[in-house]
Amino acid sequence: MTAKIYDASDGFGVALTKSEIDDFLQNSKLNVRLGTVDKNDEPMIHPVWYYYMNDKIYIESSKDSQKIKNIRRKNIVYFTVDEERMPYKGVRGKGIAKIIEGAEKVSPITEKLMIKYTGSLDNPIAKELMDAAKAGFSVAIEITPKYYSTWDYSRRG
Repeated sequence: MTAKIYDASDGFGVALTKSEIDDFLQNSKLNVRLGTVDKNDEPMIHPVWYYYMNDKIYIESSKDSQKIKNIRRKNIVYFTVDEERMPYKGVRGKGIAKIIEGAEKVSPITEKLMIKYTGSLDNPIAKELMDAAKAGFSVAIEITPKYYSTWDYSRRG
């Protein structure tokens, strides 16, 4: 199923195309802000590193984290990745989250995240998170977007 794309620019800019969404999510080093719902049906926002591949968003997390507990209860999530400086540009959406378990499946995802955000597996943070993934303390979240709502204020429609 291909995710729908909506224009969130409200006349100030233009919506991104699918190829522009792919490029933006693949090349951005911004955090994704992940929205989950806690046990009291209250929203929670989790700024986290992500990796985008094959139309899916991947996140690594401690298997005991609050976001994982929330997703185990309710696997509908919201997300946004957006430029913090003008001209604003971004992608937000809603998706279905699936928890991936097992060091053999989580470690390759964690490795991609570490290279993207730290530049090297030799970085102390990368080493620590890779060790946790290899020891089975981490899980990965795979988000399949249902829709994207996008904007690019650097261009006029």
